Amino acid sequence: MAHSETTPADRAGPNIPLIIICGCLIALLSFGPRSAMGLFFQPMTEARDWSRELFALAIAIQNLVWGAAQPVAGMMADRFGTWRTLTLGAMLYTAGLLMMASAETPVALHVSGGVLIGLGIAFSSFSLILAAFGRRVSPSQRSLAFGVATASGSMGQFVFAPLGNGLIQVIGWQQTLIVFSGLMMLIPLLAIVLRGKSDASAGPETTSSQSLPQAIAEAFGTRGFVLLTIGFFVCGFHVAFITVHLPPYIADLGLDPKWGATALALIGLCNVVGSLASGYIGGRYSKPIFLALIYLARAVAIFLFVMIPATPVTVLLFSAAIGLLWLSTVPPTSGLVAVMFGPRYMATLFGFVFFSHQVGSFLGIWLGGKLYDETGSYDAIWYVGIALGIAAAIIHWPIEEKPVQRLAATATQ
Repeated sequence: MAHSETTPADRAGPNIPLIIICGCLIALLSFGPRSAMGLFFQPMTEARDWSRELFALAIAIQNLVWGAAQPVAGMMADRFGTWRTLTLGAMLYTAGLLMMASAETPVALHVSGGVLIGLGIAFSSFSLILAAFGRRVSPSQRSLAFGVATASGSMGQFVFAPLGNGLIQVIGWQQTLIVFSGLMMLIPLLAIVLRGKSDASAGPETTSSQSLPQAIAEAFGTRGFVLLTIGFFVCGFHVAFITVHLPPYIADLGLDPKWGATALALIGLCNVVGSLASGYIGGRYSKPIFLALIYLARAVAIFLFVMIPATPVTVLLFSAAIGLLWLSTVPPTSGLVAVMFGPRYMATLFGFVFFSHQVGSFLGIWLGGKLYDETGSYDAIWYVGIALGIAAAIIHWPIEEKPVQRLAATATQ
């Protein structure tokens, strides 16, 4: 018998702690393999005699497909339920990892590592977890809950980076991808307690008569939402470029390749702290100003990293700093969406914001590989990242943290 997406038990009072635990484990699992893709960069390109741009393009496609499919995944979760959506994502993710392990041609790599894994991440990503939490958790606790979910994704990076590096050394990169694919099949089991959809738990913040097309039109007619969407592009650019290109960049500087895996693991660990702190701060202070400060701090951290001679110590310091700022943007960004429009269509609306993030991810990864192949250096792309960080700080500052006028009016009726 198929699992029902809504049950009387769900409506009567869901087990909030169990929902949060399972949601966090799903975020950890779905974020893990994609955050470790940089570890496969050198062994796969060397084994297949591929250029860095070719491999980077596959991961760039992955991020772009992830972003393009995210609004669709959000609509599916809002319409058909979280469990069905996450289960589909786990199946696509598993298929992509298995196919990537046996990919021998660029087309196979781009289809598996790019399209299939991108779709798998979109339909099992933490943005769906955030929306599920948004439906179940009280408004006063949402920002912290979003921080916990984001921190769990970061733990995925902390766990999978050393796990992936160790497995690659022991059993090889192909078998490592197969192991990762098996772990993805845990997601449907964990997702059972998250079953439910937007209209099953509409609260007083939600205007029940509003249709999904009306909600989308309203969002893109709101200045703050548009600015938030544009600004999140920069987050994707930074995070994706660093995830994929930091390990080879560190190796190019003459340091032991182990520092690349260490850097990714440290970023993930520090992001746990950063995400939790972000959830706490975002629930008490101005989210737009907080976001502006995060992006400005990223620009400063990158500038210092490329200006100071590289050593293991500077790598660790940069990784710790950028880790604190890594996904600390997610709780206030998703929180602003919930504040402005309520939780009903949050999965869909945040999906559109996240698409901008993934366009930035595509450009960060692809341009990193392309400029490296053309110049033999990553310097230019680092400078672009600095400029974008400053631009994002400016963009977020004028966003207003308040419900759109329609929702505000509805709340007073």
